[in-house]
Amino acid sequence: MTKNYKILTSYVKHISSKINDTESFIYLKDNIPKYSLGIDINSIPLKNNMAEVDIKLNFSNKSEKDQKAYFEMTHSTVVRVDESAVNKDDLKKIFLSEVPTEMYPVIEKKFFEIVKSIGYPDIQLEKRINFKDLFEKNQK
Repeated sequence: MTKNYKILTSYVKHISSKINDTESFIYLKDNIPKYSLGIDINSIPLKNNMAEVDIKLNFSNKSEKDQKAYFEMTHSTVVRVDESAVNKDDLKKIFLSEVPTEMYPVIEKKFFEIVKSIGYPDIQLEKRINFKDLFEKNQK
């Protein structure tokens, strides 16, 4: 399969974390299995067949009424799409499946390096995200 886009650059666009106090820090260490990783993907068209693909990671406990702690990072990837990929379905596949699949290992590594540097060295994900499967599931 030929790639019909090129990654021009990528960078961390936004980082945010919140730990209310020492009690919240300890609570998170003790309750890390209750926390989950959320992902949101957004694309922004640019000039000259380019687009910005933003992948936002959010590590939080959705069941908490008052968030004691959370971590969030938005990572932007700028891509140039080949002239041949002008079809809306092709673009959706590039932005929602192909670019996230290619960039996710780098993004995840950056995100968890930041979280570890804050003081949570034991955070790991149980399973990998399959963007291709998610994309195909959402197309049905």
